[in-house]
Amino acid sequence: MLSTGNTERTLTGVFKDERGLSLFEVVIALVILMVAVMGVFAAFTWSTIYNTGNSKRSQALSVLQTEVETLRSIKFNPPPAVIDATLAGGVKADKTVVAVDGTRYLVQTTVDDDPFTAGVQTDAAKTLKEISITVTPFGTNGTWVTANATTAVFRRVRSN
Repeated sequence: MLSTGNTERTLTGVFKDERGLSLFEVVIALVILMVAVMGVFAAFTWSTIYNTGNSKRSQALSVLQTEVETLRSIKFNPPPAVIDATLAGGVKADKTVVAVDGTRYLVQTTVDDDPFTAGVQTDAAKTLKEISITVTPFGTNGTWVTANATTAVFRRVRSN
């Protein structure tokens, strides 16, 4: 057995440099270990919260894409063809959509018949429409984590 030069024995027959750890050293080691473990738990909690926010944003984008595709598929032909009432100018009634994960989303749609004039215009004779769709998950507090409103703005031109 190697020694640092201290060969004096204690009453128990053990060399002085082989007595082991004191209670104070064990407590310090446990505190350091606890701080490290708490850091791991904090990182795990943070990642869980942010992944939930990402999931809600992804679902909101899916709902938004469905609404955009629905409005893009509606015919917008020149008169005397009948124009679908969905493409009539103005602010549409809000609707609630339930995503596949059970989250409810508020969908707000605005159709502006003259996007170059301030405000929402309603003029069926115009050939260009600007459609704005906003999807907001219910029960959000407006932080990035829980997902904010998702908005898409696109334009439709009358076809021949």
